[in-house]
Amino acid sequence: MADIDPKKVMELRQRTGLPMMECKKALVECGGDVDRAEEFLRKQGEKVAASKAGRAVKEGRVGAYVHHNGKLAVLVEVQCEDDFAARNELFQDFAKKLAMHIAAAAPPPVAVTREGVAADLVAKEREIAQAQLDQDPRNARKPAEIRAKIVDGKVSAFYRERVLLEQAWIHDPGQTVDQVLKGLIQKIGQNVVVRRFARLEVGGE
Repeated sequence: MADIDPKKVMELRQRTGLPMMECKKALVECGGDVDRAEEFLRKQGEKVAASKAGRAVKEGRVGAYVHHNGKLAVLVEVQCEDDFAARNELFQDFAKKLAMHIAAAAPPPVAVTREGVAADLVAKEREIAQAQLDQDPRNARKPAEIRAKIVDGKVSAFYRERVLLEQAWIHDPGQTVDQVLKGLIQKIGQNVVVRRFARLEVGGE
């Protein structure tokens, strides 16, 4: 294995939380470029997550967060394959930080995945997007398929704002919640699923 500056290996380990040897291999693969190596490991994590996606998850933990003023609380259920993983410090830290994310996210998430978003809420967002499009007379001259794509784009933006796994991770906005989840799967070697969450706020809906 080619010689790599140990400081770069340590920096990559701090960024990713992955073992030193994996970080060194990634740096070798990427010619010693830390940023490229981090992206390389992230893509590897996506492959690992995809390979474990079908595994049954029967254990897990509930992450909890209560704001200091007692007016906001979050519970989130995160599942894994066995109790060994559920007791893993990285797994428990993710569950805790995810609860904090849900509490702090603005706007707050409405579902874990796109499939979980209520159909009437999606229909309302599509209606709003269509109305905004129609208000600009310049759009009347655009082909129907282009106008449809514009509306679809606005709905997709809504999903990115309100779907938990698609939101920017508040602890590191350079990643989405889904990317952090896949990184966790890569580290513990098990399938991990965010099952559901509840966000309660005094005076909220």
